Amino acid sequence: MASGQRPLGLRITGPAELTLQRSDGSEQALHPLWLRERCTDAASIDLKTRQRLQDPSDFDPELKLLAVSQPAAGIFRVRFSDGHEASFEAAAILAEAALAPAGHDCPAAKLWDGKLSPLPRMRWCAEPGDAQLESWLESFLELGFVILEGVPAEPGMVLKVGAQFGFVRETNFGALFNVRSTPEATDLAYTSVALDPHTDNPYRTPVPGIQLLHCLVNETSGGLSTLVDGFAVAQALRASHREAFNVLASTPVRFCYTDADTELTASAPPIALDASGELAAIHFSPRLDFVPLLPPERLEAYYRARRLFDARLRAADFEIRFLLGNGDLVMFDNTRLLHGRTGFDPAEGLRHLQGCYIDLDGPRSLYRVLRRRASGTPAVRRSA
Repeated sequence: MASGQRPLGLRITGPAELTLQRSDGSEQALHPLWLRERCTDAASIDLKTRQRLQDPSDFDPELKLLAVSQPAAGIFRVRFSDGHEASFEAAAILAEAALAPAGHDCPAAKLWDGKLSPLPRMRWCAEPGDAQLESWLESFLELGFVILEGVPAEPGMVLKVGAQFGFVRETNFGALFNVRSTPEATDLAYTSVALDPHTDNPYRTPVPGIQLLHCLVNETSGGLSTLVDGFAVAQALRASHREAFNVLASTPVRFCYTDADTELTASAPPIALDASGELAAIHFSPRLDFVPLLPPERLEAYYRARRLFDARLRAADFEIRFLLGNGDLVMFDNTRLLHGRTGFDPAEGLRHLQGCYIDLDGPRSLYRVLRRRASGTPAVRRSA
């Protein structure tokens, strides 16, 4: 819902009309089918699973409201032309009407640049209370990352932390992967070279949503971790170079990964948009991308656009750098943030991180459960 159109209330505007009032003064009559799909009485849903007992596509497309009344404050009773009657809580209808078209009901993203300060550092504990968990999640959902300090520097702890927020996703690298310099590296992450900002595994379908990296030991003076808010860079590009932004949002790029046992390929635009044109994901890894053989003029436009985007991703005014010390763990949104590191000298000592992936929906689900628990409501109710 656009800014300035926050729903304020519901009112009966006719014998058979229930109308949503918005803060900008506009009004919208609620569609009969929209209401009918939200009935939660025992005839409409299974009360244990909260799933519908009817396929809403079977409802009469000409369904109408025959009568609307208000038997109590905050409650509206509706009779439909198919003979069904239901009571709706105004608060539940208003809460759903406030959702953006994509249905997001978690904290909105707060875009940031290289001036971000302070960094979202939180003290980890094995059994956090609801308030502490919620503070971790709010930082993660708003900024796209959180740094947890004091995680025991023990092998496998990253899996336990990941399980606090969602289900660990196993890949060809395993449920857990070790990030350290090795002689027979199968990925540049397992060397000591500097890594430019990139998103992980763009060659997968779907791409891992969240990455966790836990520092077991860092005895080197280099190896600083870097993060860039890809959404902030994309928005800046859209504002200053709209044509370049559109090229990157409409050009499918093939990403590939190959080793002795694996050959993964997926295609996606570097800047992915949702159905309403808002930023949905960044897919960017210049060491692994291959644009198709497009007509010369399209390729020239793509290469110019990628160069502009890449230059901003690597610019100091968008990047933050920080040292992951023993016991520090960073969890970040791999569909929004790009990560990298500065180079280091393995002769100085050991730099050993362990990582894992979880899906993007885990923290969002946990946040909703915590908010529901805090409000004292066992489940979302729309009608009775």
